[in-house]
Amino acid sequence: MKVAVYTLGCRLNQSESESILDSFLRNGFEKGELYESDIVVVNTCTVTSKAEQKARRVVRKLEKSASLIIVTGCYVEVSEEEVDGLSSKIVSFSLDEKGDILSLPLFLKGCGKEELLEKARSFPKVITSRFAFDSNTFSYHSRAYLKVQDGCDNECGYCKTTIARGKSIFLPVDEAVKRALELEDMGFHEIVLTGVNLSNYDHSGGGLSTLLEALLSALSSSMRIRFSSLEADGIDDRLLSLIGDERIFPHFHLPLQSASQKVLSYVGRNYSMDHLRYVIDVLRRIKGDPFIASDVIAGLPGESDEDFAETVDFVRKYDISTLHVFPYSPREGTKLYGDRNRVPERVRDERAGILRKISDENYKKYVSRWLGKSVEAIVERKGDGVMYGTSGNYLKVVIDSKDERKRGELVSGTLTSLNPLVLSV
Repeated sequence: MKVAVYTLGCRLNQSESESILDSFLRNGFEKGELYESDIVVVNTCTVTSKAEQKARRVVRKLEKSASLIIVTGCYVEVSEEEVDGLSSKIVSFSLDEKGDILSLPLFLKGCGKEELLEKARSFPKVITSRFAFDSNTFSYHSRAYLKVQDGCDNECGYCKTTIARGKSIFLPVDEAVKRALELEDMGFHEIVLTGVNLSNYDHSGGGLSTLLEALLSALSSSMRIRFSSLEADGIDDRLLSLIGDERIFPHFHLPLQSASQKVLSYVGRNYSMDHLRYVIDVLRRIKGDPFIASDVIAGLPGESDEDFAETVDFVRKYDISTLHVFPYSPREGTKLYGDRNRVPERVRDERAGILRKISDENYKKYVSRWLGKSVEAIVERKGDGVMYGTSGNYLKVVIDSKDERKRGELVSGTLTSLNPLVLSV
């Protein structure tokens, strides 16, 4: 019987989706294509109205092909009745029940297609730990994801994720280190620390620095750590000094949203642009031209032409490697829903287009700077006799090696070609 997983949203969702898929595969199910599978898991997002629209469109289309549609994620958390009404084949799981999906494959094992829906509806859901997704230990993947945080204590006026996920919670340091060591023993060479807002990790107990210090003390010299995302307000000098360790990959995702201090204050962002500039300057000093990505929301309420110009100037001057651009969409239940200082949609979309163009230009410049330089990479997959991987500074590369390399292996080499981007080992 075939199963597929469709994921919207953040890296945390992506890592949890892979754990869910792995659980099905370990119980005898076969990985299939989205619209050709008997069971489909749709892991949703509610960051933008477009994300919810995508989820609705996929679910409605799956009505024709799937026998069972499992829907989970933030959209379910804030609008479960709406989600359940999309199809008669849906079984939904809230965020607190999401971990139960890992046990569902065993429960469904041996069912015929005509029994799937009824059997899934009888599945005894319980409230599980948000950290039930222990870590992605599946053998077909090249890196491991370790979820150490969930929820968010920030109150950004545009964000519905905080409403869905609730206040910040975290995996205790000792447990996180235990799981990381287990992953190292399994042969992984890269751990991606994930969370909704990693910078919210255990503020009262020393924050993310305490966790990172413990991990670096426990893990060997051959292990590498990558952060899924870091909010600037949670990055202090102690954390920056730890990031200088060579085992921390030089790739950082720093949400920006706007480079106008006026707009940031208006929408409830908790950092100053001066501090963000300081963080980027230090990262570049200690990590040697790292890959720095950022989120930007075009057309936030109150964003004037001058405010937008500040954002354009910042991403150009600070040479942000790539931008994830989102046109602002008002989210019901947020503080800015119904705000009268709306930017016209035409202007918003024009601004989004400008930012995407700058992103393309900055990425090309960044990649060009690395031609002839040495990088580390994790071997990810093989196809048609070619090996592919991702470098420590987040470049997708073709790996040119005389020797056979295993998936998940850490290799070092020189970037010798741009098109395609070739890493000669």
